[in-house]
Amino acid sequence: MVQRRRIRRAVAVVGGALLALFAGAYGLRELASARSYQLFGDLVARVETSERVVALTFDDGPTAGPTEALLAALARHRVKATFFLVGQSIEAHPDQARAIAAAGHQIGNHSYSHRRMVFKSPSFIRSEVERAEAVIESIGYRGEPVFRPPFGKKLVYLPHYLGRRGIPTIMWDVEPESDLAASTDDIVRRTVDEVRPGSIILLHVMVPARSHSLRAVEPIVVELARRGYRFVTVSELLAMR
Repeated sequence: MVQRRRIRRAVAVVGGALLALFAGAYGLRELASARSYQLFGDLVARVETSERVVALTFDDGPTAGPTEALLAALARHRVKATFFLVGQSIEAHPDQARAIAAAGHQIGNHSYSHRRMVFKSPSFIRSEVERAEAVIESIGYRGEPVFRPPFGKKLVYLPHYLGRRGIPTIMWDVEPESDLAASTDDIVRRTVDEVRPGSIILLHVMVPARSHSLRAVEPIVVELARRGYRFVTVSELLAMR
């Protein structure tokens, strides 16, 4: 009987430890992906405002082909957007990056190599941010720095480092491509349905496989403008807080 009680206590202790471990892992995963909370620094997924303004943002790239098509679509409607570019991609396609800057769009930092920035060393995180900064500066861009973590993942050191430097972490509140099978019409409909004043829209249009997203940009712009929305860059949106 005593032996059985000891076994039950041991099982309970082990079970409790495993439960705590799983709970901790789940909590870290939720914190890494959170759009509205982080332990350090400035995190923005949407700005509270009554004005009908919205920030259109594009992740990854630049690439040859989609970049030119996107810039042409935005120019037709005189829309300014924010491009979160990857350092390595800028090095591979500097002319496209310069065209983005020349058109008056904001360029944000999306890391140098687009690797996940969780459970990485401080030196790795600093290198990813600073190497991308240097590449962005090399094309002549001098705008206000903003950062978006690859895959939207961040934990303790990245927010701490960015916060110490006064660089805001930019997330989003409208992600119409969350279903990878979404069609162009789906993306347009979800964006228009979910947008609120002060929203930040996330789209990926820089690779041929995302042509359906690229085709959605112009209908989104047209419909939101019809509903009275004005398009601003992320920094312009932040200034409204």
